[in-house]
Amino acid sequence: MADSIAQHYHQRTKYDPQTIANKGRQLDWSKQPVPYKDYKLGFPVDLKPYLEKSPAAPAERLWWQRLSRLLVNSYGLTAKVMTMTAEPLYLRAAPSAGGLYPAEIYLISRGTSLLPAGLYNYQVRTHTLLRFWDDYPWQALQEGCFWHPSLENTQLALVISAVFYRSVWRYEDRAYRRIFLDTGHLLGNLELAGSLCDYRPHLIGGFADDAVNQLLYLDRDQEGVIAIAALADQLQVAQNLPLAPTVLPAPVQTQFPKLADGELLPYFHQVTQIAPDDRPPPRYPISPADDPAEPIDKYDLPFCLKISTQSSSIPWGEGLAELEQTLLTRRSTRRYTGDPLTQAELLALLDFTYHPEHLSEQGFDAQPDYFDLSLIQTFIAVSGVDSLEPGCYHYAPQAEELRQIRFKQFRQELHFLCLGQELGRDAGAVVFHTANLAQAVERYGDRAYRYLHMDAGHLGQRLNLAAVRLGLGVSGIAGFFDDQVNEVLGIPEDEAVLYITTLGKPWKSGS
Repeated sequence: MADSIAQHYHQRTKYDPQTIANKGRQLDWSKQPVPYKDYKLGFPVDLKPYLEKSPAAPAERLWWQRLSRLLVNSYGLTAKVMTMTAEPLYLRAAPSAGGLYPAEIYLISRGTSLLPAGLYNYQVRTHTLLRFWDDYPWQALQEGCFWHPSLENTQLALVISAVFYRSVWRYEDRAYRRIFLDTGHLLGNLELAGSLCDYRPHLIGGFADDAVNQLLYLDRDQEGVIAIAALADQLQVAQNLPLAPTVLPAPVQTQFPKLADGELLPYFHQVTQIAPDDRPPPRYPISPADDPAEPIDKYDLPFCLKISTQSSSIPWGEGLAELEQTLLTRRSTRRYTGDPLTQAELLALLDFTYHPEHLSEQGFDAQPDYFDLSLIQTFIAVSGVDSLEPGCYHYAPQAEELRQIRFKQFRQELHFLCLGQELGRDAGAVVFHTANLAQAVERYGDRAYRYLHMDAGHLGQRLNLAAVRLGLGVSGIAGFFDDQVNEVLGIPEDEAVLYITTLGKPWKSGS
């Protein structure tokens, strides 16, 4: 069977040591995108007065506090750093490749006693909601989401879009990967911030793209909706909802024109959309299938070294106070010391990332939404972890085991694979998220590419926050030599590498 457009896109956007020099170009700083969206008209709702927690406040103020904290912990500004251009760069709670922040957040209100029906944009710089359209958009949202069951009883929904040029300016066609990884970071924050603020986000990945874009008055050539989350208020009995499906399939495209560089990303995004006039139109079932797909235990090799990863869970403090502190102070590490991690640290990171059910007693969601984790595989290159032999391991979450598939010290190779970044060389462990792209396309069509990268980013963000909580260094890497990762580490060639997370001891000035 011919490659689909998703497979073609992935192959075309790979980095290769023989050709990467040809992909380099001088950035035009005069065209650097602004990572914020402005509206000329609209009614602002200031959320800053509600950042301070007041447990004894009236119910109305408590409602605003929860919404304000949900947004700031998910995507709010957390720091200001100066750049070489003397322009400040404002960092946000969710990391973004190159600090470009392609995601925009919109809030759609069904109409409550406190938040009138309408369309709102989250203005990150001022921490306000800007109501830019007064209307009753909920039915149009339901129609655009094919009557997803989570929208029946909820009153609020967050819609996440991507402003493509913000990432394309620097990363060109490969930006599509980074956009969805960044969105996965944001979804990871949203899930965890929901536990802080008594909201449960129900993800919706299958929707009529053009219909929802039009609902928000987006220019489809510049910006497109890529994920939706119905916000269930856990303090309202009627909104304590059962789990619901998060994905719908889209067509597989194997016939496509010859595409020049710069044309690939917009074409790929366009053909992975779901049309609102499909006949018959898709419709979400009320609940997930009785036999949801389970991850295939593909690497249970009979003679490999197997290490149990059962671990005590990371404590997050009373009322998850340490979680909020971590969300707001998280930074990507720029340099590691090369000192080893402890085995207990690595196992605690894996426990938090892959076993939310172990954390329910602390107040976390035991079954947070993903799109389809059964498609994601995890490999870990261990360079410096006490009591663990260097090599490449496959992590099997269901069995809670690390399984060694290659014996070798990979420090120098990791330096090369991560495009010469010292983070790869000096990390104690490097986590690789992969997926069988052909299998994913067979299940969900070419739209699977979106789901895979958002899930990989979501997992990466959980790793990120757990590492920060333990005082470790962590940094995600979306630029790497794709095929060489598989060759060097012994990862099967049918596994497409989606994302890398480096973990290590952070270097501190004076250390």
